Amino acid sequence: RILFFWHSIGNKFLTSLSNMFSNLNLTDMETCYKLVRSDIAKSLTLKEKRFGFEPELTAKLAKIPNIRIYEVGISYYGRTYEEGKKIGWKDGFRAIWCILKYNIWEK
Repeated sequence: RILFFWHSIGNKFLTSLSNMFSNLNLTDMETCYKLVRSDIAKSLTLKEKRFGFEPELTAKLAKIPNIRIYEVGISYYGRTYEEGKKIGWKDGFRAIWCILKYNIWEK
């Protein structure tokens, strides 16, 4: 399938930036697959939509004391723009803003 070179580089950059500020060691912050216990999920106030959601959720989960975060492998089959891929460079800048906002400025 499709895995665009610049999207892959951007994803690695966003994950690294998120890891730096959250003190996590994730391999893919923007995976869009996250399983969260219901009591924890209900305690979070989430504001973002679109591609700011992943950085916000990751930052807020990382701030919860004594939480255990696990990663499991997933299969990824990239889509073309014709098949519905919607992310663009503006979404990358929004993700950077959200990483900074929810890790540094919002407590």
